[in-house]
Amino acid sequence: MHRILILVVFCFLLIHVSAFAQDWAQLKVFQEANQELKMTPSKERIVFYGNSITIGWLHTVPSFFKDKPFINRGIGGQTTPQMLVRFRQDVLDLKPKVVLILAGTNDIAGNTGPMTLDEIMGNLRSMAELAMANNIEVILCSVLPASDYPWRPGLEPNRKIPALNTMIKEYTEQTTAHYLDYYSALVNDQNGMDSDLANDGVHPTKAGYEIMAPLAIKAIEKALN
Repeated sequence: MHRILILVVFCFLLIHVSAFAQDWAQLKVFQEANQELKMTPSKERIVFYGNSITIGWLHTVPSFFKDKPFINRGIGGQTTPQMLVRFRQDVLDLKPKVVLILAGTNDIAGNTGPMTLDEIMGNLRSMAELAMANNIEVILCSVLPASDYPWRPGLEPNRKIPALNTMIKEYTEQTTAHYLDYYSALVNDQNGMDSDLANDGVHPTKAGYEIMAPLAIKAIEKALN
């Protein structure tokens, strides 16, 4: 009986791993929602694009997105190569005025394998350049502080994240992209976030998102003007 249970669990996991491998970029997550949006075009649409930090904003502070032309396209755990694959479907085809791209921490955490800062930056540049080529204003967001990753300790995000943010900022200074600095508003003296802003040191609490919100609004207004 015990062996049968183990076999059932193994088969269940195998099916789910296989399904993920077939939809590595998770294109199906927003497919139906995107089709509905295409039926009602909007000239004022703003896309928030990212990982669990982005989708967590919608779940934690839904009022921030209510009655606004804000579209949330965050998927938990995603890295920049996955986001690049789904960028056309989840951003370009929605024809937004502005896209806010917040990504990179999961790459540093190695969620889809080892990634150098140059490789992460290359994917961010590719997304930004695709958007700019389609007349979409680009806001590249700084990666949020993290002194360490609870699920993968020892990867030195406290050192790598500031270095990546410097690269992102320098890129925006050389292009028409805008830089949104969440990092400076959230960081503590250990290059992480205090527990009142992020319980696990990575994902913002309501208080964390409330600090981010006015910064995002100001950046959007600047991009639109």
